[in-house]
Amino acid sequence: MRILMSKMEGPEGFRTYSPGSPLTGYGVAKVLESGHPDYKKGDLVWGFTRWEEYSLVPASLILFKIEHTDVPLSYYTGILGMPGMTAYAGFFEVGLPKKGEKVFVSAASGAVGQLVGQFAKLTGCYVVGSAGSKDKVDLLKTKLGFDDAFNYKEEPDLNAALKRYFPEGIDIYFENVGGKTLDAVLLNMRVHGRIIVCGMVSQYNLDQPEGVTNLANLIFRRIRMQGFNVADYYQLYPKFLEYVIPKIKEGKIVYVEDIVEGLEKAPPALVGLFSGRNVGKQVIVLAHE
Repeated sequence: MRILMSKMEGPEGFRTYSPGSPLTGYGVAKVLESGHPDYKKGDLVWGFTRWEEYSLVPASLILFKIEHTDVPLSYYTGILGMPGMTAYAGFFEVGLPKKGEKVFVSAASGAVGQLVGQFAKLTGCYVVGSAGSKDKVDLLKTKLGFDDAFNYKEEPDLNAALKRYFPEGIDIYFENVGGKTLDAVLLNMRVHGRIIVCGMVSQYNLDQPEGVTNLANLIFRRIRMQGFNVADYYQLYPKFLEYVIPKIKEGKIVYVEDIVEGLEKAPPALVGLFSGRNVGKQVIVLAHE
């Protein structure tokens, strides 16, 4: 959302932000009226919607029709929507994990991080996450199945903290925060490690982004650092659903949501993301079925 707000144009020219008009973001919606042959009244869909109760949306911005309705519809804003695909594509397609590898996830209790950690465990990896409160750390270790976790706000020396949790180094770092965490990770990567660059939330609101000083380790340790955009991987969505839906139903994957009711609650909920007020995927409910 923060990135969309900083751009003048959204997907296919859909204006993402101008003062006085609704924001644009990923949402779940019910079709009330359609002039497109692929959609009819009553269909449930997810894709780009506006922050409003009723929207006129071009069909090009509807990404998928919702076929599986035996799970909470809110999951299509999270585990079965863009964040889920982001975790899946980033970890498996970009990270190329192998059983037994050591994985570090920042912002690990968030919409994407909590899934990356669970995917890593299902792959047979050792996984540690960082988060910004004791409650979130406890959540990672108890409910989400991480091998370990720590509160980065309580670590005066992130380099030392990572050496404590990864004495043999990190094979895969799933990057969500940037800044000082990335700099410390670069000192702790193993040879031929992979850094999957998904987000850098610590940098988005800074007038002057922080520099990274340890990039030479990309050379010394032959590290591959790659950014990605989930939109490049939506062709894998059917394969992703085949992987994740059975695991949700079997209880092998859990998903934590932070749900608030009402459009008027949306602005403070968005602002709260940047101080870590949310626990899990932040969802705004506008209407119930």
